[in-house]
Amino acid sequence: MSAGSPYKVTTLANGVRIATAWMPHLRGANVGVWVEVGGRHERKNEAGVAHFLEHLLFKGTSAHSALELTCAVEGVGGYLNAFTTEDHTCYYAKADAAHFGRLAEVLLEMYLDSQFPEHELERERGVIREEIMSLKDVPSQWTEDLLSESLWPDHPLGRPLTGTVESIERIGREDLLSFRRRHYTGRNTIFTVAGPVPHEVVLQKVRRSLESLPRGVASRPLVARASRTGVRVESEDTEQVHLALGFHTCSRTSPERFALRMLSVMLGENMSSRLFQTLRERYGYCYSAQSSVVALAEAGALCVYADLDPSKLEKALAAIRRECGRFAQCAPSKRDLNMAVQYAIGQTRVALDSATQQAGWMAESLMALGRVVELEEAERAVLAVTGAEVHAVARKCLEFGMAAAAMVGPGISKGQFEKMVRG
Repeated sequence: MSAGSPYKVTTLANGVRIATAWMPHLRGANVGVWVEVGGRHERKNEAGVAHFLEHLLFKGTSAHSALELTCAVEGVGGYLNAFTTEDHTCYYAKADAAHFGRLAEVLLEMYLDSQFPEHELERERGVIREEIMSLKDVPSQWTEDLLSESLWPDHPLGRPLTGTVESIERIGREDLLSFRRRHYTGRNTIFTVAGPVPHEVVLQKVRRSLESLPRGVASRPLVARASRTGVRVESEDTEQVHLALGFHTCSRTSPERFALRMLSVMLGENMSSRLFQTLRERYGYCYSAQSSVVALAEAGALCVYADLDPSKLEKALAAIRRECGRFAQCAPSKRDLNMAVQYAIGQTRVALDSATQQAGWMAESLMALGRVVELEEAERAVLAVTGAEVHAVARKCLEFGMAAAAMVGPGISKGQFEKMVRG
């Protein structure tokens, strides 16, 4: 780290990394425990276990009930939550920094001593079943899950993070304990604090507890390769068609990742992007159209989403193909690229005013690169992107003959949809 860096990282003998971001201007602190395991680390017969485990860690320890753990945080005006992704899980709490010690105690007690009582397991099984069923009431989320299946068929990345009703029924207490033993180890654990809490204070508070974790080994998922893709259609009586397209791209450590991000910004990440200006402002095909980048250790995807009237689907897809084709045919103008660069830099700077975002920045940097990336380094990399590099990335990935596609909506068959996508 540079002399003026807000970041400090200490690695314990068992592999646990303790990372802090010094933010003395804030009142609050974000405290998190991150484990480098998610849905993509599950075996086929374990589908949904990482997310199930996340739920169960809140259900009591040998010393405190679920309610007592929650009240310990909320009783000082704090917030306690967690989330599961494809490649990691995070447990976090936020409150006034004066209560940092309490937040750390609650999170570490949950992480190290959750008991998984059978009655709580069965109750939470029902909760997750309802969560799975409710996803189909949110067509946009359902479409995203279908797109993942289309991008990575027959791979853990193509399965829903929640699992299915059938897979959740099969998961027992020993499955959860086994998954935790294999993956919740020192080598896979990152403890983060962002806020006005000195690094030395954090170490003094959490080192002993975290040293109790067995070192273990780094969790290795099944490798994802950019091979075949699919098309998924679910016929539903919705007012709108929910559309998603996906293109295989580079990994989160590839030198191309910065040009890919600029491509995504110009394609659909804001109101001045080409998709928004074409689909909404010029033709009025939809209320919103957007793009985003999925960045994984060895793979990635550029995704496009839109919700629109079914009668406008074919025209909208043709317009999306044209806009993607413009990037593949020639480099963006200096003006457009500069706007995208300044947008990305500005958005990142503003985001990192937040302790929550700083915690994520540290953890994701450590997971991807083994070190915390300084903001100035990231900005230099973005500023160095050229139009030619964006053009090269677009030519490589924006191929509609290889695109994955998903749709939820009324009255369109898979064959009709695929013909529209492929052109």
